[in-house]
Amino acid sequence: MVVVMNLSADPEQINSVQQRLEQFGFEIHMIRGVNRLVIGAVGDRRIISSLGLETMPGVESIVPIMKPYKLVSRESKGESSVVKVKDVSIGGDEVIVIAGPCAVESREQLLTAARQVRRAGAAILRGGAFKPRTSPYAFQGLEEEGLKLLAEASEETGLVTVTEVIDQMSLELAMKYVDIIQIGARNMQNFHLLRSVGRSGKPVLLKRGLSATIEEWLMAAEYVVSEGNESVILCERGIRTFENATRNTLDLSAVPVAKGQSHLPVIVDPSHATGHLRLVAPMARAAVAAGADGLLIEVHPEPHKALCDGPQSLTPEDFERLMAELKLVAAAVGRGVREMVM
Repeated sequence: MVVVMNLSADPEQINSVQQRLEQFGFEIHMIRGVNRLVIGAVGDRRIISSLGLETMPGVESIVPIMKPYKLVSRESKGESSVVKVKDVSIGGDEVIVIAGPCAVESREQLLTAARQVRRAGAAILRGGAFKPRTSPYAFQGLEEEGLKLLAEASEETGLVTVTEVIDQMSLELAMKYVDIIQIGARNMQNFHLLRSVGRSGKPVLLKRGLSATIEEWLMAAEYVVSEGNESVILCERGIRTFENATRNTLDLSAVPVAKGQSHLPVIVDPSHATGHLRLVAPMARAAVAAGADGLLIEVHPEPHKALCDGPQSLTPEDFERLMAELKLVAAAVGRGVREMVM
């Protein structure tokens, strides 16, 4: 349930409600909106009516949450959350574009890509330092060296950085170098890792699992938020179906559904969803039209030389054209596209 406090509630009244809930074994989460404070309480619903919360000073109302995901639900917070990372806000009026290579391969490759995507208007640089690959013989990433290169690229270009972590060791390393921690599709239900990134305090980009329902996706986000980290960005990246014409099936309906059921921002990865260069731009445009708060797009200086995911990577020229198209689509739905100022 959530306890909605009056606009005029003072710290003493808020503390009294918190203590009352904790006295009866409820786990407390403070949810601060623009206009008011909501106290999220997770515990035995059967005893709510006996606590007398409605009569306590400063309490406006008690709202039971029926969804299994309590803290990320629209029932707990009606207004949309905005995740702020440095000077970039994800979930606001502007569409945020995250771009860069699938994997960090070398210093020259990453710095070239960073300069090119920044020039085209990307706000965040992506690059994999740890690559969970299906084959043990495929390129596994540069690990800490790749993280250092991401930090260098950020220092030079001013771009916010995001990279995927795959376990506790990679998380601890990434914490030193990057701004946003990504949980990939294969780890969406790695609950130990979800709790760890929740305790890290770093903003988290959470990809939907290969065969996950929207409810399972939101429950994974709940793991992160329940550890005190409210800075979670959901990422729809396609799900596995019977269709083999594309790498995955991009579920664009998940964008309005997730945004209707959760207050968290939602972005879309058309690169991994489609797996084909020619499909990335059309689905990126469609994602913005569907209400996505951002895009995660693979861009490589020389896709034909990429060590992974070359067929779905845009060239810098392709990306620059796409950015111009996205501005038109965003404007048509009453939004803008966030661009770095050169």
